[in-house]
Amino acid sequence: MKPASAIAVGLTASAVVLAADQASKWWVLEVLHLPEVGQIVVLPTLNLTMVWNRGATFGLLTGIGGMWGGLALAGIALAVVAALLVWLRRAESPLTAAAIGAILGGAIGNVIDRLRFGAVVDFLNAHAFGYSWYVFNVADAAIVCGVATLVVEGLVRPRRRRAQTET
Repeated sequence: MKPASAIAVGLTASAVVLAADQASKWWVLEVLHLPEVGQIVVLPTLNLTMVWNRGATFGLLTGIGGMWGGLALAGIALAVVAALLVWLRRAESPLTAAAIGAILGGAIGNVIDRLRFGAVVDFLNAHAFGYSWYVFNVADAAIVCGVATLVVEGLVRPRRRRAQTET
């Protein structure tokens, strides 16, 4: 895949994820007023539950310390964004470029939250059979889906290359 095509696919995916993430957070904060409401049951397995995540992904590192901790996490995320942009230029397939773009959009969305609010807006709470997953947001979902896509493609691609060289 040509670098310009990979960048176009990745940046488009990034823009879509970022727009969806920020729009959903605006809706939760400004339309639903979820911080005041606390929780809304949507389905038997899905609630909208307001959580201000001051840590990293899934609340890890929550206790690293106030504003400076949030800025440190934002800085780390921006370094990851820079590395992903370099990787995006080298993407070999549209799927890889889209997955990297989804991770980029999610990371940028969460950095925006950290800089605006000092914490990430999390509100999706999936649960079933007495088990509850961490409360997350659209950016987190895009990051997880992007990483999963890269892992699966990384496992499948070597087999495809091997099959092509053997024929």
